[in-house]
Amino acid sequence: MLLGQVAGKVWATKKSPALTGQAFLTVRVGERLLVCADCVGAGEGETVLVATGGAARVAAGAELPIDAAIVGILDES
Repeated sequence: MLLGQVAGKVWATKKSPALTGQAFLTVRVGERLLVCADCVGAGEGETVLVATGGAARVAAGAELPIDAAIVGILDES
């Protein structure tokens, strides 16, 4: 898992039908900016846990075409 901070929202006017209803956020992890499926309702500026790869697909609860998902919001780090 990775630790990061939510930087903003992502909007997509066209996307795979499998992603309908899925919210996406950008998360700053070190020098990188990741696009993550939001599984927990995180907000801008919050510190979050990010799962990647197969763990992200499991966290989303379906076989979605994603490779990063927000799975937790930290109260303190």
